[in-house]
Amino acid sequence: MIETKNTQLEEQIIQVLNANQVCSFATIDGNKPKVRYMALFHDGLEIYLTTSKKTDKVEELQENPNVNILVGYDGKSTPNILQIQATATISSDNALREKLWNDDMKQWFEGPHDPNYVVMDILPTYIEFTTKGSEPQIWKK
Repeated sequence: MIETKNTQLEEQIIQVLNANQVCSFATIDGNKPKVRYMALFHDGLEIYLTTSKKTDKVEELQENPNVNILVGYDGKSTPNILQIQATATISSDNALREKLWNDDMKQWFEGPHDPNYVVMDILPTYIEFTTKGSEPQIWKK
């Protein structure tokens, strides 16, 4: 693996994030991993996932903020894969909640100010970028 932290690698990672609207999101439940599919939002390398504060995910993050995200596989072959190790916090930033809100969320929430609607703010510490035919490249914070 090639370890690097350069602008070109960050741009490649952001292109993969831009190309994917869904990710696999893993938390720790007790001492076991728990994975689910989530809608993916991001601003640069900062990742956002939305959920209800009544879900297991929120409780699991309070116990252990370490998470893992897999991006780039949607059931068919894809040339670029990201494996992201990160820490997650629950954001109370109303501007962020409004920015990420979309009408598809109406089936679960009354609106961007619904008290059950929360944003998980995910800050990567390690990203493994794999592209078909190349050795993985590593980004570290």
